[in-house]
Amino acid sequence: MQFVDIGINLAHESYDRDREAVVRRALAAGVTRMVVTGASLESTRAAIALARALPSVLRATAGVHPHQAASLDAAAEAELRALAASPEVVAVGECGLDYHRNFSPPQAQRAAFDRQLALAVDLGKPVFLHQRDAHPDFVAILRDHLGGLVRGVAHCFTGNRDELREYLDLGLHVGITGWICDERRGHHLRELVRWVPSDRLMVETDGPYLLPRDLHPRPASRRNEPAFLPHVAAVIAAERGEALEALAAHTTATACRFFGLPAGGPGPSARTGETA
Repeated sequence: MQFVDIGINLAHESYDRDREAVVRRALAAGVTRMVVTGASLESTRAAIALARALPSVLRATAGVHPHQAASLDAAAEAELRALAASPEVVAVGECGLDYHRNFSPPQAQRAAFDRQLALAVDLGKPVFLHQRDAHPDFVAILRDHLGGLVRGVAHCFTGNRDELREYLDLGLHVGITGWICDERRGHHLRELVRWVPSDRLMVETDGPYLLPRDLHPRPASRRNEPAFLPHVAAVIAAERGEALEALAAHTTATACRFFGLPAGGPGPSARTGETA
């Protein structure tokens, strides 16, 4: 079985001490390709550097998270455009709206989201989307660009049935994380995940965040990593009434189509010569 982790914050400082080991454990677990999330100019630059160092395994996204939306001035937007045009970048984002904490003012979030969607249209690249407690505004802005967008994925979907239905009606793909393993707040996803068509479903860890709470034995660290993705996939497969092998096959095929990844797994150099 092979899996694609479509959202891993591998440039995060928590991986600095053992990043190569994290990648090795992922490969050993069958996670053969990973898309490294760019959520700021700094993390986008780092994600691209990682993808260049390990091209058979890693790709990158380029974006500014809504938490950092206020930083997207004209100069930052020009740099983001240049970064997003890099061949290692397979999607624009993580971008969207997050009214849960409002680390950037909502008006700044909406403006940054609008500009990043326009960038995705200009570059002909998919969008990697974030939304929390902002569904009406998120959908309204997204609709303004739908005619030009090639594809979009609702990254780390945690919403309700109505939100899922609207995302699917808009043609979005859906990324599911270990949130589904959280008995306190994620069990509603166990029903909703059954409604996602096989050709729209993808899996992700969003590491180092969202460590699955039902891992046994419990890891010593609370840091999540791609090696735990098969566990998340097994929970999803069970709720959908599918064999894990079938879910691995169709989520991997969908991710490869969505991001334009090679259909096969990484070559031998990923395990021997390349470093992350």
